[in-house]
Amino acid sequence: MRSGTVETEGDTIYYEVRGQGPPLLMISGGGGDAGFYTFVADILAGDYKVITYDRRGNSRSSRNDPQSFEISQQSRDAVAVLRAAGETSAFILGNSGGAIIGLDLAKSHPQVVRMLVAHEPPAIRVLPDSEQWRRFFARLDRMAFRFGTNLAMLRFALSVKIPWRAYRAVPHDVALRVGRNHDFFMKHEMLAFTNYTPDVAAIRRNGVKTVMAAGSTTLAAGKYYGRTAPILAEMLGCEMMAFPGHHISYVDAPQPWAATLRGVLIR
Repeated sequence: MRSGTVETEGDTIYYEVRGQGPPLLMISGGGGDAGFYTFVADILAGDYKVITYDRRGNSRSSRNDPQSFEISQQSRDAVAVLRAAGETSAFILGNSGGAIIGLDLAKSHPQVVRMLVAHEPPAIRVLPDSEQWRRFFARLDRMAFRFGTNLAMLRFALSVKIPWRAYRAVPHDVALRVGRNHDFFMKHEMLAFTNYTPDVAAIRRNGVKTVMAAGSTTLAAGKYYGRTAPILAEMLGCEMMAFPGHHISYVDAPQPWAATLRGVLIR
């Protein structure tokens, strides 16, 4: 693994590159740390040039205040990282908020997307019960500012219901960094991600090859962030794939998760 940084729009973005082959850019969601994908990136590095990074405002990347969080800027950051790694286009995997950024790339920067795999984007506005979830996240936002991030994060975690084995599988250094990112996520990123509505018409017009994805456990439980995937697949007229496990099973089940992703990418 080699690491580097790229200066873009007033901030420094940290990135990592593993392996050789077709480029695969992996974009993380809340917490924004390249380390989330460590296990899967190591596995896939035998077939791909895997590029991961700490998103602006998170971990080893900087955040120059004052700054409002913008999905469009996060997309431009992804393009800057890709170019810094010596590539002009890539296969793109985004999970959670990273899938939102991937969908925005498909709209605004289609030339960089060889294929997008969007795993469990929290695009709650496409849900039939979207108003319920919009109210939920608005309450979480107020809770974070009134009572603090820790309480709001606990309430958020209860809604996501990620198994404890997944949290225990996160490398210690990653967990420490991500813990320091919670305040930025709750107070800046969360509403921007959940209020984002993918521009389906633009993505279809751009002809970006897209695969929507969600974990089999997520789908079986009917979780809000998984229900968006089949809805968006139908709207986009694209394939819907079930991946192993839950929202972040690339952490605690990296082998089957990587195998599924590899199978999608070679279609």
